[in-house]
Amino acid sequence: MGISQYIKEIGRGARGAKPLTREQATDLFGQVLDGTVTDLEIGGFCLAMRIKGETPEEMAGFLDATHARLQHIPAGDRPLIVLPSYNGARKLPVLTPLLALLLAREGLPVLVHGSATETARVLASNVLAALDAPPMTDIGPIASGTVGFAATELLNPALKRLLDVRRVVGLRNPGHSVVKLMQPTAGPAVVVASYTHPEYARVMAETFELMGTTALLSRGLEGEVVSDPRRTAQIDGFLCGVRTELQAQASGTATEVPGLPKEIDVATTADYTRRVLNGELPVPEAIATQVGHIKQLASHA
Repeated sequence: MGISQYIKEIGRGARGAKPLTREQATDLFGQVLDGTVTDLEIGGFCLAMRIKGETPEEMAGFLDATHARLQHIPAGDRPLIVLPSYNGARKLPVLTPLLALLLAREGLPVLVHGSATETARVLASNVLAALDAPPMTDIGPIASGTVGFAATELLNPALKRLLDVRRVVGLRNPGHSVVKLMQPTAGPAVVVASYTHPEYARVMAETFELMGTTALLSRGLEGEVVSDPRRTAQIDGFLCGVRTELQAQASGTATEVPGLPKEIDVATTADYTRRVLNGELPVPEAIATQVGHIKQLASHA
């Protein structure tokens, strides 16, 4: 049927655009992922949504369509911790692998998923590979106490193609929001999510409430879900969609984090991660706190 009728509603500009219902959003995004629409329609959809912005109901619909089409990680003995990683390091080392390995050390199964959406950044996948955690080659269970990295195209190739539209038009699209909120497992999970811009915090929180997701939400580090080791950010927890403030934001930024390297290359970041895991350097307090909150959510998921 095509998605032109939806583009007509969402493409009237920031003031004239009408939000889609959850059901309409599910149908639209499903057609995009199924590849039944033209490249021109996909471009129109991406640009219209970028101008209008997603509502929680639309995000829930996009996630409904995505979850119906994902290759799901099989359920294990414990809830899967889901860490989306799509930004990488720009100024500070990418510490998502450290968070993942600290969680695995607590006996939890951890999935890191992602792909390169930014150029000239150091990716978590590269650091994990340097730490003897290579990318998964097929979908399978993740054992408790281990970390698996799944490229986005392994979970859904069409979702990766949608992310790559950014390389053509130069703007993010709803696919970039979907991958940071989705739950790619058939069993219980804790989705760890982050925002950079405060306006996204409300939409993400309300989407978790609508979806009944168990999740942790806070401001991340350069777009990554790991806590900024220099700051005390607000952290909200969601247990089956019910929201609780776990930590209030505190003002101020630390000028130095013990042991944190100034270089962001793969080898230096991997070495720092190893030294923290081996007890040679302290776990940054903000990340230790984040691990504790995730572990607590997992115990109730």
